[in-house]
Amino acid sequence: MAGTSRTAPDDRDGSTSQDPATEAFLAHRNLLFTVAYEMLGSAADAEDVLQETWLRWAGVDLGTVENQRAYLVRIATRQALTRLRTLGRRKESYVGSWLPEPLLTTPDVAEDVELADSVSMAMLLVLETLTPTERAVFVLRDVFALGYDEIAEAVDKNPAAIRQIAHRARAHVAARRPRGDISPAETRNAFEAFQWAVETGDLQRLVDILAPDVVLLGDGGGIKQAVPRPIVGAGNVARVLAAGLSRIAAASLRPAQVNGYPALILRQDGEIDTVLAMRIDDGLVTGIYAVRNPEKLSHMEQETALRR
Repeated sequence: MAGTSRTAPDDRDGSTSQDPATEAFLAHRNLLFTVAYEMLGSAADAEDVLQETWLRWAGVDLGTVENQRAYLVRIATRQALTRLRTLGRRKESYVGSWLPEPLLTTPDVAEDVELADSVSMAMLLVLETLTPTERAVFVLRDVFALGYDEIAEAVDKNPAAIRQIAHRARAHVAARRPRGDISPAETRNAFEAFQWAVETGDLQRLVDILAPDVVLLGDGGGIKQAVPRPIVGAGNVARVLAAGLSRIAAASLRPAQVNGYPALILRQDGEIDTVLAMRIDDGLVTGIYAVRNPEKLSHMEQETALRR
């Protein structure tokens, strides 16, 4: 398509171009980003997938495309699968625990319970335990409700194989996902109790809101100091948090919606230092994810819109 920009259009940049390819891409841009982000756990890589998807979409004869949404998702999925395998190799040499890149999400993400669950830090870590193809199939089928035929085209397998992969991935995720449904009120109450305990430094109250088998993971990427390995147990986690947070003024601790759930943002000298996301089950905090790697905090200054 002669004259088409090599940079993926973004409706946030005030672009006025309204050619059919651009219109279609912008209409599905947030969906494509969400697909790529759920497959990769990395916003930076998801943005690269969007760019690669646009370059391929810009060269397509739209007259031959029956379903633009499905066609775009297919391109994005294939690009994300290629990048996911590369990302896997990068993770092998990553310093310390690898955590997904947190996103400051818009309020509507929290209102869509299924979407919030699918992009939560806890779920993204569960998806890390799937193979690349299993992850793609699970995301496309269980999150975005694509048909087996559509998924088969996206991952270059036949529909019968996709059904088997989907069944296997679903069982794998079900065995590892959060333990049960929890209401927004229960989540909010547990989060507020955690925040209060952290801000006041009340070690006993902190222990009381943590599940006995709570796990703390830290990601500094070898750039910032973080716990080098998982910390397990309410007493151990409470002591580590109390020691780490005692040096930070409560005024720099603020709540935010991160990946569809309440989280805490810690700032030092006006800059984001740490994002504390958490998993809550049965009214107790069962997982705490402390992201400190500055390379993973760039999407915490501006809200990201996600779509199913």
